[in-house]
Amino acid sequence: MNSLRVRLGVLGLALLTGFTTPSAASAAQAAPSPTVEEQRLGKAAPQEILRRSGFDTAAPRLARALEGARSYGEARRAVSREGARLWQRAVDRAQGRGPSAGDISRDDDRPLYWARLGMTRDVRTWEPEFGLTDGQRAALLGELERASRGQDAIRFPHGTGMKRILLTGFDPFTLDRDIRISNPSGATALALDGTVIQTADGPARVETAVFPVRWQDFTDGTVERTLRPHLPEVDLFTTVSQGRVGRFDIERTNGAWRGGFGDNDTIGRTETVPVSDPASQPQWTTTTLPYAAITAAQTGRFPVYDNTSVTEIPAGGTESVVRPDGPTPGSTARAGGGGDYLSNEIAYRATLLRDRLGLHGTLPGGHVHTPVLQFAAGNTTEVTDPEFVRNRLDIIAQVRAILKVAAETS
Repeated sequence: MNSLRVRLGVLGLALLTGFTTPSAASAAQAAPSPTVEEQRLGKAAPQEILRRSGFDTAAPRLARALEGARSYGEARRAVSREGARLWQRAVDRAQGRGPSAGDISRDDDRPLYWARLGMTRDVRTWEPEFGLTDGQRAALLGELERASRGQDAIRFPHGTGMKRILLTGFDPFTLDRDIRISNPSGATALALDGTVIQTADGPARVETAVFPVRWQDFTDGTVERTLRPHLPEVDLFTTVSQGRVGRFDIERTNGAWRGGFGDNDTIGRTETVPVSDPASQPQWTTTTLPYAAITAAQTGRFPVYDNTSVTEIPAGGTESVVRPDGPTPGSTARAGGGGDYLSNEIAYRATLLRDRLGLHGTLPGGHVHTPVLQFAAGNTTEVTDPEFVRNRLDIIAQVRAILKVAAETS
């Protein structure tokens, strides 16, 4: 109703002045519709997860703050504040701080994911009386994404005596296959953010962030923007994602290729990974994690493999072939060890950034694929079960153990 009054008022002013006096509201664009990803929020499982975790209050809180905003500046401050509040609330919950509303286990990453989508949907569809341009709305959404993913909250302690480890995780994905899906890499990021791992060489501080499963965000540079300020100051980094059933993989090689699988907005991209300065872009990057030590160590109940396989088009060839021992000279990438989806791409972008910063020989970093997080056999409808929780907790603990081995042998 307020938006209707604004439109009528602008029209009356324009008629009186001969359409010569533009206003802030007339310059604004109509609010877009919710994205495909946001539209899933109305399904029963996301609503149950939000209700049973207490995170169903996050989006309404932001909506009230936006309703009270009287300027773009006030709106941006509200978005930044509520986004950061959501990230910290999810971290605190995962690490056992504060009250635990609801009966969903604390280690669950899904309340953060679905609450964030409620917040982005509200910002995307909001029509304030003072009007928003497309650029202003995009800036609000970007601020909310960064704040609610911990991307702008990475802060390592000053001074010496403590190693610094940077870890990234992902949102749930393939939600049209099973809307209940959780991502153990995102859960690991929440569980380990700001924690200290005691190693044989002393303490190591872990800082984390979570990334979306969307091609466009990666094209827009979200990985490089987040990691570039921190790679020169860390002692170890690893990107983490969900991979294969029943096993961990340390991915030896990453490829510069997008294979076209649909993302969380059901958009697919089949192309060379787009990066800055494509003229100097390599087809392959490699891990500098101590993979031999990691795979030899007893880190948990899941086996850990040094995965050296890639898919390439050999130099002078036209057809893709699988190479179990890594790429051959002059070949064109079609899949890294971690595939041709966003798991491979974040590994490729992070290790390419490492190399372009001149850190290949000094900074251990690469990609860890976790086991697929599975529900108990026969559970096709419930949003959680004891085996599902046990599997996630075991994966989190094993990632932590892998980090410990990597920190001690780097």
